[in-house]
Amino acid sequence: MPPLDSIKCPACGESSLLKRAPRYDDNFRKVGERLSCVACGHVFAGEDEVPFTKRAAPAIFDETDRPRTPRIFQEDDYGGTCLHCRNYLVNPFTQRCGLHHRVVEATDTCKQFEARADET
Repeated sequence: MPPLDSIKCPACGESSLLKRAPRYDDNFRKVGERLSCVACGHVFAGEDEVPFTKRAAPAIFDETDRPRTPRIFQEDDYGGTCLHCRNYLVNPFTQRCGLHHRVVEATDTCKQFEARADET
């Protein structure tokens, strides 16, 4: 169902909704839309004739209601895992360590861990 727009109808004077219904020709091809008032059924000739009302977002929530983004790891909690190392290389077929030139997993650890620049 297409979204309904809020209008101020000139025929009934009510603040109502705009109903958009498809119009078809004899070969069942869509040729346009029929725009009408939901309250009284007044049909508008075109989109430019429809008096839209401005939509105001309801002021129910403010910034204090937004949830905090949880921070699971502290900066030193990565523990040297390859996933967070700057030498960790991923390609479509395998994961490799650029320092030791061997196949690794993201959860492997290393004593020569170097944190990536985007995580510090």
